[in-house]
Amino acid sequence: MTKLGVNIDHVAAVRQMRRENFPSLVEAAAICEKNGADSITVHLREDRRHIQDKDVYDLKDSINTNFNLEMAASGEMVNIALDVRPDFVCIVPEKRQELTTEGGLDVKSQKGKLLSVVDRLKNAGIVVSMFIDADVEQVLASSDIGADVVEFHTGQYAKIFRENGINSIEFKEEMNFFFEASQEAIRKGLLVNAGHGLDYDNIEQFCKVSGINEFNIGFSIIAKSIFTGLEMAVKNMKELIGGN
Repeated sequence: MTKLGVNIDHVAAVRQMRRENFPSLVEAAAICEKNGADSITVHLREDRRHIQDKDVYDLKDSINTNFNLEMAASGEMVNIALDVRPDFVCIVPEKRQELTTEGGLDVKSQKGKLLSVVDRLKNAGIVVSMFIDADVEQVLASSDIGADVVEFHTGQYAKIFRENGINSIEFKEEMNFFFEASQEAIRKGLLVNAGHGLDYDNIEQFCKVSGINEFNIGFSIIAKSIFTGLEMAVKNMKELIGGN
């Protein structure tokens, strides 16, 4: 059965708006786990716009499922990961000006740098994922550097779903990219995750892509929780994924 990872960055974003000590990320993670989350994700960004260093250490001590740390492949972040020892690290591209991650990592053009990062993390017992677009060449590059997992960026999928609809040529072409990339990743022995822009409307169509190990979903769950509570928001998403 496909797993659900919940990204709780936006809980921290609310907290940072007032620089308060609430809402608590530890409490949010516990609620998500209690209601079906298989892992908890946070993205420690260079500018510390939401998640803070202390959050990462606190969550490592409190999470009972799996802890997934998203981060750039910088020396600072690698050193933090090696100190914290999360269960998973997902290497993502990062631009200071972006509102959220805008696309997948170009592993192919950075193989030398990323190979060193992957080696250091794996030697510490951390499972390493590359956040990439659904591109067979990026899958192969991820395999070449020794990554354990690829996570497909689904932002363009979400945009096409919203603007063109599931019967459009654009949507069918986009889905084919995921089918092909997922099959190649599985052939290479990689786990396949997916995330970004997935929500309660578009998740069921994406579940048609076979071989997905885990969906990592944040914004839509936290947004829904404003009206339904975090417990119900997680349960509802888990049901949608579990029914496919």
